[in-house]
Amino acid sequence: MHTPPRILVVDDFPANVDILRARLAANGYEVVTASGGEEALVAAREQLPDLIVLDVMMPKLDGIEVCRRLRADSSGPFVPIVFLTARSDPNDVVAALEAGGDEYLTKPVDHAALVARVRSMLRIKALQDKVQEQAAQLQASNRTLEERVATQVFALERLGRLKRFFSPQLAQMIVEGGAEDPLKTHRREIAVVFLDLRGFTAFAETAEPEEVMTVLRDYHLEMGRVIQAHDGTLERFAGDGMMVFFNDPVPVPDAAARAVRMAVAMHATLIPVATKWRKRGFELEFSAGIAHGYATIGAIGFEGRWDYGAIGTVTNLAARLCGEAKPGQTLISQRVLAAVEDFVEVEPVGPLPLKGFHKPVAAYNVVRTRAPTLPLADEPKGQRPDQPHSKS
Repeated sequence: MHTPPRILVVDDFPANVDILRARLAANGYEVVTASGGEEALVAAREQLPDLIVLDVMMPKLDGIEVCRRLRADSSGPFVPIVFLTARSDPNDVVAALEAGGDEYLTKPVDHAALVARVRSMLRIKALQDKVQEQAAQLQASNRTLEERVATQVFALERLGRLKRFFSPQLAQMIVEGGAEDPLKTHRREIAVVFLDLRGFTAFAETAEPEEVMTVLRDYHLEMGRVIQAHDGTLERFAGDGMMVFFNDPVPVPDAAARAVRMAVAMHATLIPVATKWRKRGFELEFSAGIAHGYATIGAIGFEGRWDYGAIGTVTNLAARLCGEAKPGQTLISQRVLAAVEDFVEVEPVGPLPLKGFHKPVAAYNVVRTRAPTLPLADEPKGQRPDQPHSKS
């Protein structure tokens, strides 16, 4: 509402207009005028009055038709309309109110009564404006809330998808913008670890399905804890086999070292688990293969079913090394050894003729670490990761 309130007076008699202007201005109102119906429609659109005082009897376009057209235009704000006319016929009153008028006063009108009606209508106008303002604010808040909900739903969906591959902390960081989108195809140097349970195929062929599921749950639970503790990226797991890599999506300066430390910790963590399995007649032991090199990484699949994968010679080499590893061994490539030789003791194994490689590949079994690695929170007591685990 304008300050002071603006009132549009519509009457085709100048004398009436002058009288109303003087009376309303004396009470602090801003007064604008129109001398006919068509001029009143123009003034209502341009002047945006807070209230209209409207005569009924006017040439060309009478007051009732003016009121009807104003009410038909829903694009503008609500404006109270007070009819002030010499016509007192009840039919005129009904017609004026049905056209959208809010008050109907007949001339001559008492000055105090006119001002009281104007004030009443302006209070209604102020309340109406407040309601509309609050409705607009609510609508804007709803839009903001809808956008926020849509954003959060998208973030949760993306977070849930990423948690399939990364630790919860890393997935959260990716969603919040702390790391690039890992599902976009890219090329990076990574350390790849393949894991396997020796004896699992024979075990699965003879054991009951419930026993197989129990073993897999134990195995996945313990391996998952170690992978997350070392910030590894789980590319896939299929039964007893797993593939984990380092240096993607977040670059790390010690990818090969992390991979070796993780494998050493896995051997230590599985000792009490394997002991429990042996008591139940299950002969299962852990082996791993680690390689270091470049791979193409990103989303693989089709709409509705996407996986996250790394493709390259480095993944094949890690898988072949794992396949050659004996129970209890972790075989590493020459490049991995060059990155970790300061803190691990190894023994040469090979060169090994590996499927898919034209020349025999130099490989080394990790015997022990020369310096203690940080123990995991759930690492079994009595067995340190730097103690021997080889059964070669």
